[in-house]
Amino acid sequence: MLDTNGWPRGSPARGNASHWCPVSSQPIPTRVVLLTGPSGSGKSSLAARTGLPVLRLDDFYKEGDDPTLPLVGGSSDIDWDSPASWDADAAVAAIEALCRTGRTDVPVYDISTSSRVDHESLDIGRTALFVAEGIFAADIVDRCREAGVLADALCLRGRPSTTFRRRLARDLREGRKSVPFLLRRGWRLMRAERAIVARQSALGAHPCGPDEALGRLAAAAAGRCRVPAPQ
Repeated sequence: MLDTNGWPRGSPARGNASHWCPVSSQPIPTRVVLLTGPSGSGKSSLAARTGLPVLRLDDFYKEGDDPTLPLVGGSSDIDWDSPASWDADAAVAAIEALCRTGRTDVPVYDISTSSRVDHESLDIGRTALFVAEGIFAADIVDRCREAGVLADALCLRGRPSTTFRRRLARDLREGRKSVPFLLRRGWRLMRAERAIVARQSALGAHPCGPDEALGRLAAAAAGRCRVPAPQ
């Protein structure tokens, strides 16, 4: 949770924030912090800790019968870790609507059945900042920057072995896919994790651990913005 000054309760020393831009005397429009990282890196947990409104970008996955879904090379498995398995246009439209009006209609996605099972209205009210988190958030950094709604973009990183254990425990607990599929995907992602973080960083998401991410989120909430520069 953020304290009354916009800093995370129990966060480490705040450090020098002189590199953040000063607060304007004009009303701050609603902007978004894009939070990405490998599957299992702790994005959802960290977003919840901020106390800010959260848009779940994974709800914008394509449905399992979509003919444009990509496959993992050399197998019949759908590659749910490819941006081609995700509806970026719908995600960006939802972000822009939240920034413009404070509300939008979003899908409710069931990962276990690879389908959109419902939809709901997301109302963030009159807030200056919200978090949009998901494994493909870095793929829309440029589009959010060009739309003038980007406050920051962060990529959570950690030890691949830790991410593997956290991801597998979550996916088994939630019954997301079959056990063989989860194990195949888990080993593949663990081997690729450093490359995944490098790609997301190249797309404009700042790689960091949870403490630094909370600090940057707090600074953005306080108005000390740092829009990532184009790569």
